[in-house]
Amino acid sequence: MTIELRVNERIRVPEVRLVGPNGEQVGIVRIEDALRLAQEADLDLVEVAATARPPVCKLMDFGKYKYETAQKARESRRNQTNTVIKEMKLRPKIDPHDYETKKGHVVRFLRAGDKVKITIMFRGREQSRPELGFRLLQRLAEDVGELGFVESSPRQDGRNMIMVLGPHKKKSEARVDVEAEKAKKVAEHEAEQEAERVERAEQLKQFEAEKAAGATKKPKGPADNLDPE
Repeated sequence: MTIELRVNERIRVPEVRLVGPNGEQVGIVRIEDALRLAQEADLDLVEVAATARPPVCKLMDFGKYKYETAQKARESRRNQTNTVIKEMKLRPKIDPHDYETKKGHVVRFLRAGDKVKITIMFRGREQSRPELGFRLLQRLAEDVGELGFVESSPRQDGRNMIMVLGPHKKKSEARVDVEAEKAKKVAEHEAEQEAERVERAEQLKQFEAEKAAGATKKPKGPADNLDPE
């Protein structure tokens, strides 16, 4: 919610409590005098507390004030983090290949600064072996311990067992790391391409040199093949 401030001639009250550009208290003055002081200082008269009696006004550069306020709002929105909870479902008797695949997704989520809800789904007679799910969750938590921590310990929820992992880094910090990793990969790729260009140039240079050397050799004639004896 934004409040439109009244500025200069839009302030229609007989007198105001005036604050100077550096925060100094000028006191209660007539609106005409306040406007005159603003004009003499090449500033704006801005009503900053309309509900006060009399209203409080300040001398300031209103254009600069609006710009700085917009910048702060933009920075605040940039630093806000939306809590995102990803979900990953596993079976108690998951095979090693599937486990590594699922763990890779969990690692990616945590690295991006997202929480991950891990759900172990029990079916049939598996429901009588909850320790299988508990051990699997413990194993996963240990495997991704460098990136996340157990925010919500494993708990039984009907046929499922649930655990929540939280990232060590905030969303904003994770975003910086991801961008840095992308920039690093781009730089490495460009370096590899440059090395390949240099290598191809050297090979072409060597080929041209060999070609030029072959062209300067005197071709053998019939007399060159005769035995001098």
